[in-house]
Amino acid sequence: MARKYKQVHRKEIDFDINDWEKIERRAEACLTTTSKYLRQVILNAEPTFYDMKEVAPLLNGMRIISNNINQIARKANETNNINADDVEKLRNEVESLSLILSQSLFTTPSKRV
Repeated sequence: MARKYKQVHRKEIDFDINDWEKIERRAEACLTTTSKYLRQVILNAEPTFYDMKEVAPLLNGMRIISNNINQIARKANETNNINADDVEKLRNEVESLSLILSQSLFTTPSKRV
């Protein structure tokens, strides 16, 4: 005898309020319920995974630079001695590194499952 009801597995997922409102708007635009919309999006999406091993040294370097900048800022606040040119130079260098990191992340090979 066949089952009268299909078996289901329930899983609870937490969304922040902004994300949930976005999901509800998209489901409404598709003229469906949020449950049906999420099920379709999840089951039909192709996940992409990135190999972050190549980027890890860059991220580590950015953390070190960030710590150094915080130390410089603390010292400058303690001594009330800060040069605007030095701050601008530091800002430009960090911006340059961030751009390089962003480009590296953008070109990092991905693997589809």
